[in-house]
Parts: sequence; C-alpha cells; structure tokens
Amino acid sequence: MNADVIGGNINNNIQEQSTKTGAKTILILAANPKGTSNLRLDEEVREIDLGLQRALKRELFNLEQRWAVRVQDVYQALLDYKPQIVHFSGHGAGDDGLVLEDETGNHKLVNTEALANLFKLFSDIECIILNACYSEAQAIAIVEYVQARGGDE
Repeated sequence: MNADVIGGNINNNIQEQSTKTGAKTILILAANPKGTSNLRLDEEVREIDLGLQRALKRELFNLEQRWAVRVQDVYQALLDYKPQIVHFSGHGAGDDGLVLEDETGNHKLVNTEALANLFKLFSDIECIILNACYSEAQAIAIVEYVQARGGDE
C-alpha cells in the first residue's frame, strides 16, 4: 500500500442513515499504532458520546466510530458513512503526516498532500477535527476543502 495515495478497491456497503433522518453524521477515526505512546482514545470517544447524549437536539447527530484505522480504512469509512463532521484522534508527525498502520501492522505515515487530496474528494464535509500532536501542517492543507470555515468569509 502506498500511503502517498489513499484509495483503491473500496466497497460502499453501509446505508447512509443521515439521509433518512436528516441528521448529520459525526465520524470518529481513531488510531493508536503499536509502538506509539498510549492514547486514551476510548475516554475521548466516551466523552464525545456522553456530550451528545446530554445535548439538546441530539437527534440531529449520528455518531459513528472506526477504531485502529489503517490507511485504507480512512477512505472506506468516509465512503461508507458520508460524514459531515470528521474527528481524527491519533498521532501526528509534523510535516511528515499522520501516523497510522498498514495492513501488516507497520507504521505508515499519511503525508499531508495525500490527506488534502483525500478530503478534496469529499465535498460534503463541514468540519474536520485533528486531535493529533504536530498536525498543524495537515490542518492548513485540508482547510480549503472544508465547507464551513471561520474567519472573514
């Protein structure tokens, strides 16, 4: 698998519930590859879930999760769920990219350009959260492909 390009043989086999209910889908992508410092991703996701359960108008959101995402899983999950909000939790490596695993369990860096090209394909995404150290380069690269941006626009 070449992590410079995210894609490949993908199946779209999950029904899009948000279309039926009018709810926005929040997709959490979590990755804590072997050999990296342990992250408390389960606690983070639990807090997000509890916050949504307690929120007014919680029916306006569907929370979907993919754990231990590998390079190919990111693209597949975006296709399957067609989320409006993407929340990535994991490790970043600065300009080198985000740290995932490949299919053999080895570290694989998803470089900034590949990540930007991926989000360019999914124009319905309104918000992307990167909860990873040293992910500023990726945030700067993908911001132009996100519908809702802050600032003077």
